[in-house]
Amino acid sequence: MIVRNTLHRPVRTAITVIAVAVEVTLVIMVVGLTSGLLVDTAKRTEGIGADVMVQPPSASIFMAFSGAPMPMAIGGKLQQLEYVQAVAPVLVQFNSVNGLDLVYGIQPESFRAVSGGFVLHEGRELQDANDILIDDVYARAKKVKLGQKLHILEHDFHVAGIVEHGKGARLFVLMSTLQEMSGAHDKASVFFIKSDRTDHTPAVMDSVRMLLPRYEVRALKDFISLMTSSNLPGLAAFINVMIGIAVAIGFLVIFLSMYTTIIERTREIGVLKSLGASKGYIVEIILSETALLCLAGVAAGIGLSYLTRLILLKVFPSLPILITVKWMFLAGLIAGAGGLLGASYPAWLASRKDPVEALAYE
Repeated sequence: MIVRNTLHRPVRTAITVIAVAVEVTLVIMVVGLTSGLLVDTAKRTEGIGADVMVQPPSASIFMAFSGAPMPMAIGGKLQQLEYVQAVAPVLVQFNSVNGLDLVYGIQPESFRAVSGGFVLHEGRELQDANDILIDDVYARAKKVKLGQKLHILEHDFHVAGIVEHGKGARLFVLMSTLQEMSGAHDKASVFFIKSDRTDHTPAVMDSVRMLLPRYEVRALKDFISLMTSSNLPGLAAFINVMIGIAVAIGFLVIFLSMYTTIIERTREIGVLKSLGASKGYIVEIILSETALLCLAGVAAGIGLSYLTRLILLKVFPSLPILITVKWMFLAGLIAGAGGLLGASYPAWLASRKDPVEALAYE
């Protein structure tokens, strides 16, 4: 009977299922996009191959927000510490033209000593002041070719080479060029340190903390665990607001759908109550129908999430979207809870109808 009741008004049922699906998709995609960006950034940073990362006091782990307050002379002091094999200073700039990308200003020799060097797909490494290296993901996403001019940071660069992705940023220029462009002369945003042996990393970190007691010293192997929405001011609030909007959409649509259903089925409810149906039985029918609609909406929402991700990856190949079983489950719970809450008043209203008045309803 429950299935038959939901199919009695196919258009309304379809709209309700679609609304719940949109709610689920919105939750999954918002969390998936933010989580994907954070995890992708963490993996690329970890892929540099360093053991320790040194940032200025109170610096965010999100290097785009860290600026360039550290003098380059710190690198020489770090290099002299015991167990330190190599130190690579990096100047980080945030590019928001035609996308959101980090640009690394590097010294090729020191960066190679820490990271092991780039894997070149085409072209050569950085030599001239206007050279830029791009990774293969960026080249594919932006359709940039070797030798092409690339306008970023209000400057025209020459694409000297296309490299394998996974070395921190997607765009690399000479540090001296980026320092000149940003007015950060003799400054760096972060120092990457390579230990002579992995088991010496804790000792290196202790030495750095003694040398620079107020600076942020982090192990790269723990970097992924640090990249969460709670560590970026405002991101957790944004996610919560978007989830709240999604819940409101599902709540209102379910409420309207079930309230209208109760009004239309007043006589049917009167017949059931005249035959001895209890209030609990009436409430159970309404909530069961709601649960069925929510279940269908959750299934449709999960499918729509994967379809949306597929479309976005076709349009934006470099955009990481992480869909996890955990958030599919949580999105389903959120949608189900919102739907049942939205149906609670209509169900209560139906259970209180007087059978005589209900049978006389036109």
